[in-house]
Amino acid sequence: MAPRCALDDLPDAGVLTHDGLAPRGDGRVLVLACGALAREILALIRLNAWGHMDLACLPAILHNHPDRIPDAVQGAVEKHRSDYDRIFVAYADCGTGGALARLCDTLGVEMIAAPHCYAFFEGTDAFVARAEDEFTAFYLTDFLTRQFDAFVIKPLGLDRHPELRDAYFGHYTKLVYQAQTDDPALTAKAKAAAATLGLAFERRFTGYGDLARALATQG
Repeated sequence: MAPRCALDDLPDAGVLTHDGLAPRGDGRVLVLACGALAREILALIRLNAWGHMDLACLPAILHNHPDRIPDAVQGAVEKHRSDYDRIFVAYADCGTGGALARLCDTLGVEMIAAPHCYAFFEGTDAFVARAEDEFTAFYLTDFLTRQFDAFVIKPLGLDRHPELRDAYFGHYTKLVYQAQTDDPALTAKAKAAAATLGLAFERRFTGYGDLARALATQG
């Protein structure tokens, strides 16, 4: 039976397992992830039948305050370490300026080697190769497309002050939708987001990219 997930943020980093209880030993791995990756990680667990792997999520909104990510990760690792043989941190640097990597080294846990999720979804090497030509691109993933109002419009106050749009996005030229799935409804939503921001639209199917490869190493 695959792990269950409500796909909401889990502020207490509750573990999603087969039976709702945190198992002990037996080669089990806890994936400690950003809530923005919950749907993708659960899909990969099901697809690959990784029955040894459980998931705990921290709130995706931490990305609006990246300085808080290391402390949140440390607290979750310390909370769950005794219940698992390994913990894998499904975060990239995510704006922490190297602080998360230093913490993971101190704690003795692995994390994804990438600057952020846009890079590892596309494949970090491919993303870096494009970077010089795309410094005016604004990126959305499946998660951010679904949560565009909650994570972009409302935090920036554009629902109350739409006239601020050009102050925030005037230097961007296009919105790149990095699609993890082939979902016409999500593509339409991403295209509408680009129109809202006054940007050209590009859809780029990435699938799960380096996220899948990183989790596969925890088999």
